[in-house]
Amino acid sequence: MVNSVNLACQLGQNLPIYVLVISCLMLMSYSAPYGFDGRTDPYADDVIIDSNVTLGSYVDAVASEWGPAVATWYGEPDGFGSDGGACGYGADVGKAPFSSMVSAGGPSLFLSGKGCGTCYQVKCSANDACSGNPVTVVITDNCAGGPCASDATHFDLSGTAFGALASSGLENTLRNAGSIDIEFQRVECSYPETPLTFKIDSGSNPNYLAVLIEYVSGDGDLAQVELQETSVSDSWLPMQQSWGAVWALNSGSPLQGPFSIRITTSAADSLVAENVIPADWVAGGSYTADVSF
Repeated sequence: MVNSVNLACQLGQNLPIYVLVISCLMLMSYSAPYGFDGRTDPYADDVIIDSNVTLGSYVDAVASEWGPAVATWYGEPDGFGSDGGACGYGADVGKAPFSSMVSAGGPSLFLSGKGCGTCYQVKCSANDACSGNPVTVVITDNCAGGPCASDATHFDLSGTAFGALASSGLENTLRNAGSIDIEFQRVECSYPETPLTFKIDSGSNPNYLAVLIEYVSGDGDLAQVELQETSVSDSWLPMQQSWGAVWALNSGSPLQGPFSIRITTSAADSLVAENVIPADWVAGGSYTADVSF
């Protein structure tokens, strides 16, 4: 595997440095090939992150400065892209705090779902309709084919977010361009008025718990999620990424609530939402925590 990684990185040495680092890191960090159809669970193997270096540390290092990318848009001109998306946020993408300022990410941004929830500033100046002012978007969906796959970094923005790059009154003019060159940088996510939220998947049962995790401040992403049955054990049980921002635990025996959830981001920052899911939880229920990064 190491020889394959070294060869791939050498062959790509003429690529922009931020593309090369992320590409090589993905080769080293993932045990399963990229793939997602938006409806099924593609994660036959778990994502493996090197214990000495984190994906977040690489992303932060290469994305702390503005870098080049390509942007397109999809959905309605004033809409939020798709109702749902490959991260599992559903109709929430069109509501505060996302407020339609969202984007599908190409492979280097979506990262097989590990990029869900990350925040970026984007801006454009290459088109006369561009304002040049940065706006912040959240990765909520996957753009896997066409230019999304062939471009080193590709944002498929919602119509609302794409229009927000334009000078006032020129939103439709910019949208008519279809595809534009932009600049981007990764930034911290901030949801000061919205609590960290845990939504129980409708398919959950006493032996199987699947949870959508939303509104993660700071890094925004999820590298590891663990569950504790606080009434019966001090042990932390590892949950597996099911798809997007949905993490699941298939225990094989009834789980006993209440549950605390510990989440860890790609930059190795962790927090614990103590007893956030009550003993009488219900499938489809939504529970919030008063902790944040």
